[in-house]
Amino acid sequence: MGLRIDILTLFPEMFDGFCSTSIVGRAVERKLVEIHRTNIRDFAVDSYGTVDDTPFGGGPGMVLICQPVFEAVEHLRKEAEPPGRAIMLSPQGRPLDQPAVRRLAAEQRLILLCGHYEGFDERIRTHLVDEEISIGDFVLSGGEPAAMAVTDAVVRLLPGAVGKEASLREESFSDRLLEYPQYTRPRDFRGLKVPDVLLSGDHGRIAAWRAEQAHLRTRRRRPDLWRRRQEESDE
Repeated sequence: MGLRIDILTLFPEMFDGFCSTSIVGRAVERKLVEIHRTNIRDFAVDSYGTVDDTPFGGGPGMVLICQPVFEAVEHLRKEAEPPGRAIMLSPQGRPLDQPAVRRLAAEQRLILLCGHYEGFDERIRTHLVDEEISIGDFVLSGGEPAAMAVTDAVVRLLPGAVGKEASLREESFSDRLLEYPQYTRPRDFRGLKVPDVLLSGDHGRIAAWRAEQAHLRTRRRRPDLWRRRQEESDE
């Protein structure tokens, strides 16, 4: 059995194209992953499909209420085994990085909660989900783009999802390094030339050049990533 991903959202139609194209679509076709979408509004108890309410204490916006979210997750966990790891997509979560993606890809089932409005009732955060994940320090209209980012990053690590799996080892962040520069034909475009070393046929020199470039690029562009890599190597 492949990985199962359940996505709880108020807008399941947003995932139609995402789940049927590119690497994710092929992984679904090959049965490497099952992606199920559940509309949180289906678990509302009134005829209006109410899923939000005003916050206690006042303030702007609306907050997703406990009842439909709790019941949606509980329904999914009864529907299939294993119960799965429930993840809230939230700017308050731990930043998503490649080590976290590898950890999630090793799970048998993920349940992703997409928020809207001013977020979730705090009791959902403290008593229902297993962890929170953020994809960056910026504001989105909802958790759906974040759920797509998590799903795409996880699915591409599943065996058989990517055609040339060796390329996964050389991608950015695979070893807390940005990827080295890449070039293709023509060798000379408007006077902009491909580095000679890549045309040498000397695989040892090419590998050394690429490693050096990855280190230089990471130090210059992402000093925070470089520091973390250095700290981990010293442990």
